[in-house]
Amino acid sequence: MGHRTRRIVMGISGASGACYALRTLGVLLGGGHEVHLVVSDYGRRLLAQEASISGLTRESLVPGTLGGELVIHPNKDVGAVIASGSFMHDGMVVLPCSSTSLGAIATGSGSNLLTRAAMVTLKERRVLVLCHRETPLSLVDIENMRRLTLAGGIVCPTNPGFYLDPQRVEDLVDFMAGKVLDLLGIEHELATRWKGPESGR
Repeated sequence: MGHRTRRIVMGISGASGACYALRTLGVLLGGGHEVHLVVSDYGRRLLAQEASISGLTRESLVPGTLGGELVIHPNKDVGAVIASGSFMHDGMVVLPCSSTSLGAIATGSGSNLLTRAAMVTLKERRVLVLCHRETPLSLVDIENMRRLTLAGGIVCPTNPGFYLDPQRVEDLVDFMAGKVLDLLGIEHELATRWKGPESGR
């Protein structure tokens, strides 16, 4: 079966975990996929604090990555193409997803492009993956996760597994990036799957 190019919408909000977003974005583009990216105001701060990225350009986000197409949309532009249900895509991920963005999406508050695009993804019955990263969870967070799950979303907390014997922080990042890509139906070569004790992992 041949490789199929996908169109993915990606949101970055203001919870810690810029490394997860950048790794996933790099794998998507490196695989030749089309990515429509929207970053919240606090997501911009996150990228600056955790990755020293001050401007949203392809070279600053994924330097040296070849292939794919990256389209960056302003978060205040709620009229952008990804805010429309007629814009066809293969799924959306918010990575990382803050409790604020989680709550806005769960309650239908599409006041910016990130939350609006997520709400549209839900109403069109497309795959929506929200990678919540904050801990501990309040009852508000739990209820919002329940609400989103009932609406068809997938809550994928950024909780990396240790059963593959990770040796570096990058191994843990790859674990989560691979999990997200699996949920989006994207083929990848990240070593993230358990193969049973008899296979030596």
